[in-house]
Amino acid sequence: MSTKLPLPEIGAETFGDITEDAQGNPLSHAQVIRNVIAEGQQAEASNLDFFGVGEHHRDDYAISSPEVVLAALASTTQRIKLGTAVTVLSSDDPVRVYERFATLDAISNGRTEIIAGRGSFIESFPLFGLDLEDYEDLFEEKLHLLAKLRHGKPVSWQGKHRAALRNQQVYPLLEDRPLTTWVGVGGSPQSVVRAARHGLPLCLAIIGGQPSAFEGLASLYRRALEEFGQEQLPISAHFHGLVASTDEEALETLWPHYQRTMNRLGAERGWPPASKMRLQASMGPEGAMMAGSPQTVAQKMAKVTTQLGLSRVDIKYSAGSLPHEVMMESIKLLGEEVKPRVHQLLGS
Repeated sequence: MSTKLPLPEIGAETFGDITEDAQGNPLSHAQVIRNVIAEGQQAEASNLDFFGVGEHHRDDYAISSPEVVLAALASTTQRIKLGTAVTVLSSDDPVRVYERFATLDAISNGRTEIIAGRGSFIESFPLFGLDLEDYEDLFEEKLHLLAKLRHGKPVSWQGKHRAALRNQQVYPLLEDRPLTTWVGVGGSPQSVVRAARHGLPLCLAIIGGQPSAFEGLASLYRRALEEFGQEQLPISAHFHGLVASTDEEALETLWPHYQRTMNRLGAERGWPPASKMRLQASMGPEGAMMAGSPQTVAQKMAKVTTQLGLSRVDIKYSAGSLPHEVMMESIKLLGEEVKPRVHQLLGS
């Protein structure tokens, strides 16, 4: 990117992973949810710009209704933006999504953001009586409707998977601007073009491989916006990571929790066993994991921001059974040490 970009926002995200206490016992779902609220409060206290909460419908994650958790945070924070990571739009009703987020926007005084995506799990499809054969059609249709609803104006719309709307006003009304709605994509060019067609900002989920490999998708998005006659819009990126005092501490802290999570998912999806060497490589200069000391993470973050032209970088700081106390410290370091270093590196 030759044009100098504004300094990026830095955010923290969690899926409400089921964590352990000091004795290695799993916490209750209820306690994890209470801990996530404390983590969001820590994110604001540490001067982070965004706090995102994922949506899942399985036993290893506690949060299936992120808007309720975010509403609790909206009433106990003042500045930080609050959003999802992601809202599983394929298995939700866009009208209800609008209603919930318009309500959250009122509670938070305009700090609400939706990151709409398809998610990386499929449990919500049978749970809500949806057919996986409609996977692509559902997301396309529902995103089209949400893109209209987000403006808070009367909507006329017709599709295959829900009742038509005819000049329908949906409530509550918004105060002064549309709902900020990003499209979360995992690497599909079609998904990138779809976001541009609807005039919605793009969030890249970079959870493997090399971040530099996403340069083509960022360029494609900007070209597509131009071809569709849309204004240029922000691009953000989501990474997994952990900030610790040193690179070695981050690796040793992450490894047992990362190993357990990856092996559990691997058993479901046919992946090979987790490898500490692969984790270490992912934490290296060209890897996708934003983990290590504040200096290491800041240098990688600044590099990726420049490569992709990012307006925000969000770090999923939770990692399986990683203890709450470790995550609180990681959030603190991300806001108080990494963010200023990133801004210093990019500002110079």
